[in-house]
Amino acid sequence: MTTARPARKTGSPGRPGYDLDSLLAVAVKVFNDKGYDGTSMEVLAQRLGITKSSIYHHVSGKSELLELALSRALNALFAVTTEEKATSGRYIDRLEYLVRRSVEVLAAELPYVTLLLRVRGNTAVERRALARRREFDAFVSDLVVAAAEEGDLRPGIDPALTSRLVFGTVNSLIEWYRPRTGGTVADLADAVVELTFDGLRRT
Repeated sequence: MTTARPARKTGSPGRPGYDLDSLLAVAVKVFNDKGYDGTSMEVLAQRLGITKSSIYHHVSGKSELLELALSRALNALFAVTTEEKATSGRYIDRLEYLVRRSVEVLAAELPYVTLLLRVRGNTAVERRALARRREFDAFVSDLVVAAAEEGDLRPGIDPALTSRLVFGTVNSLIEWYRPRTGGTVADLADAVVELTFDGLRRT
């Protein structure tokens, strides 16, 4: 069994130090503000107030920072797919649970999910992230199909279109949701679930 290394701190004298998590948080904000392609290591160093060599103490470059950030968002989403309420019970209830928890993940990891939803496949790291997103989308689509087969969706609803519309709604939250927008994350999740599933369930 290996022992986790203590977080390394870097920084010029008089500057605050950074461990990898705090460095990543700043990098993600810069990526979201300027775009990944528009962000250089020099820009990151200036924003952090440290030298480029201090950043290289933690990562090999900005590509690794991007991969770490995208993996954080994706891992959080995929973790939901393994939770008990996403894997047992009627499929409509699993789908509702997945939507609710995805809203919660988005709120908790907002900068990271925002970055994930903005990648376009311009680099190998982005293409790997998009491939994992497609796996998540397939999981959602399978739930919708299974819910339809169990007779819990309105007749005539296209499962593939439904999954895109439902998660299009969830993903659109990155454009306006901020932690201090008002109300709780639970309120937000309730609103998304109510608006979505009142229109999906067979009455």
